[in-house]
Amino acid sequence: MTVHFYKYQGAGNDFVILDNRNKSYSLSTEQINFLCDRRFGIGADGLMLLEAAEGYDFRMVYYNADGNESTMCGNGGRCIAAFAQHIGVAGADQSFIAIDGPHKAIIKEGGIVSLQMQDIDAIEFSDNVAIMNTGSPHYVSFDNDIDSLDIFTEGRNIRNGERFHPKGINVNFVERTAEGLRIRTYERGVEDETLACGTGVTAAAIASVGDATGHFEISVAARGGNLSVQFDKSGAQEVRNVWLTGPAQAVFEGQISI
Repeated sequence: MTVHFYKYQGAGNDFVILDNRNKSYSLSTEQINFLCDRRFGIGADGLMLLEAAEGYDFRMVYYNADGNESTMCGNGGRCIAAFAQHIGVAGADQSFIAIDGPHKAIIKEGGIVSLQMQDIDAIEFSDNVAIMNTGSPHYVSFDNDIDSLDIFTEGRNIRNGERFHPKGINVNFVERTAEGLRIRTYERGVEDETLACGTGVTAAAIASVGDATGHFEISVAARGGNLSVQFDKSGAQEVRNVWLTGPAQAVFEGQISI
């Protein structure tokens, strides 16, 4: 089978995207894993299918690099929105459905895409740690020097902790700066550090304000680029109007036989 693919990246978080509106592709776990392999395949943190969805511009179906369908991916959502505009499926203002429900996206000038994330109704705080679900489950740890941390080892240990068994959790290490936040993330499914994680950046920004309420805009520097998160917080557990903004760019397109 020949697969026509597109490669996109958002702040270094990279994805293989397939136009599957006509249901041409039905990929196995092993095939998705191969396509995402950085040595034998195309190379990506995940793979997405753009499919038709009644009442929406399209449906986003997301798979981790290990080949398993996963929860919401924020940077993936921004990239597939840019892709949808590129192939003429949607315009600058979009509405699409993903595994965690409906999303809106706005395509701006210069390859910047804003994605509306899900509302948050439960945040667990403990010492310098926060746990919440921003479309995917996230563990956020605030530290003083994230560059000195062994992200792979520490992230893997937390991700595989008994409390989060069997599905695991994404792990974010966050440092406060004069400009906002810096973040490094260990992603389940990739099973390694990624250059950026949209749902992780969102969780870190929300966690950073603690019990404060109001309207916030938080700048977050990931290893692959800069993102920002806007949200309204009306109570300790109530977060609404969450928007993740940052770059989403086409890298290349091609064909591969599997």
